[in-house]
Amino acid sequence: MPAGRDEQVIVIGAGIGGLACAVELARAGFDVTVVERAAQAGGKMREVEAGGARMDAGPTVFTMRWVFDEIFEAAGSSLEQYVRLIPAQILARHGWTDTERLDLHADVERSTNAIAAFAGPDEARGYRAFCDEARRIYETLRDTFLNAQQTGPVGLARNVGLSRLGALMGIRPFETLWSALGAHFHDARLRQLFGRYATYCGASPFAAPATLMLIAHVEQAGVWMVDGGMQRLAEALERLAVSLGVTFRYGAHVEAVCIEGGRTSGVTLADGERLNADFVVVNADAGAMASGALGPAVAGSAPPLLPAARSLSAVTWSIKTPTAGFPLVRHNVFFSGDYAAEFEDISRRRLPRAPTVYICAQDRLHDSCAPEGPERLLVLVNAPANGDGAGLSEGDLAICETTVIDHLHRCGLRLPHGLEESVRTTPAAFNRLFPATGGALYGAAMHGWGAAFKRPAAKTRTPGLYLAGGGAHPGAGVPMAALSGRLAAQRLTEDRNSTRRFHPGATPGGTSMRSATTADTA
Repeated sequence: MPAGRDEQVIVIGAGIGGLACAVELARAGFDVTVVERAAQAGGKMREVEAGGARMDAGPTVFTMRWVFDEIFEAAGSSLEQYVRLIPAQILARHGWTDTERLDLHADVERSTNAIAAFAGPDEARGYRAFCDEARRIYETLRDTFLNAQQTGPVGLARNVGLSRLGALMGIRPFETLWSALGAHFHDARLRQLFGRYATYCGASPFAAPATLMLIAHVEQAGVWMVDGGMQRLAEALERLAVSLGVTFRYGAHVEAVCIEGGRTSGVTLADGERLNADFVVVNADAGAMASGALGPAVAGSAPPLLPAARSLSAVTWSIKTPTAGFPLVRHNVFFSGDYAAEFEDISRRRLPRAPTVYICAQDRLHDSCAPEGPERLLVLVNAPANGDGAGLSEGDLAICETTVIDHLHRCGLRLPHGLEESVRTTPAAFNRLFPATGGALYGAAMHGWGAAFKRPAAKTRTPGLYLAGGGAHPGAGVPMAALSGRLAAQRLTEDRNSTRRFHPGATPGGTSMRSATTADTA
């Protein structure tokens, strides 16, 4: 039963989760206003300007395209009408020294041959077995957990079904990713390469469950480059939402979520303006709400994120620079010599003394196409989420920059001007952008078998208040955040319909007042 336009929803935050939620709710007939304190949509999917050029400074990998295809198709459109996607033929190029390089390809057969040439036929056979296991884990969890409302172990078993309990045990939740990789690979470099998938959700491969092998299958199913940068994806969702009647208010900081009669009734902005609503969706880190960042009335609506449970942060450098030597592709990883020591350093709240370095070469849309002259790079190393404490000193950061340049040089990549002209973002800066997180970029770390079940669900303890975003179920990453938005919209709509069935004369929430609109950004 479609909603009437008198039922209002405020979505706090125009990140990918909030955008997907707004689209789904507008499609269901709700009157939706998205309130965002920044000047544009995207959240962590952000851009910065360096060297006179705009470039991605947040997520750079686009996978699980089916999530976005479904969102656009359900709204009567298509993703291709809004963005141009280019499939990556080389998923990533990996280096250890200037003579040790390995490409993973979109074609599994090509990757198998590359691994055989790099580490021998036994490792290639291990890779095939690893791919098969990653696919089975993904197929077991896609619709029973990732694309379903948050549940516990019993609920997951129910979703999987009694006839497939063997498949459920096959997700290997009680082993670490690092130990499980040892069953497939004897070459430490390959364990390092595939262990890195844990960092996609801000975790250490030495503590994350082996279940995260499924990320390998996600990449093999397709990695796309968004022409013009990842920000175009956020803009596409924004334009789709506007076409469905969603109102966006930028530069509007929410001071508090309002509660009346035991349920949400709207929000108060920092300038004192009150926006009434029947429902509120918070597309922000749940830990920020628990800390009181959205007012004391809702601080108990989500569990706090303790510093020890935080996911990884990062230090990034956005730069436009000439490059030489190493033949960059879109995604490049330069591994440290001691992966265990790298994550031990982070666990001790310090920068790795020998970090792995990721580089997204954003002008490399095709594997064989190198730009003429300077190119746009996002350079990233993992860091502890200590941006709300003593943080990292300028001395620490200077040492890290020198270490990064030296390591890249050993791997064959030369940046003639170093990182001097870059725009640097530290955990402290990430904490300012995303308050009360310490700079953690992925919510809670996926450490231990029960971590996935502890992520906040879409429905909070406060009636009428819902959560979306990478800190909520099903987890971090661009497609997962979009799924969280869909799940929040689904749960909200189900709750509204249930209220209508059992209380047909009731109108949830307080008095509604349509908020001011902004200009159409389509």
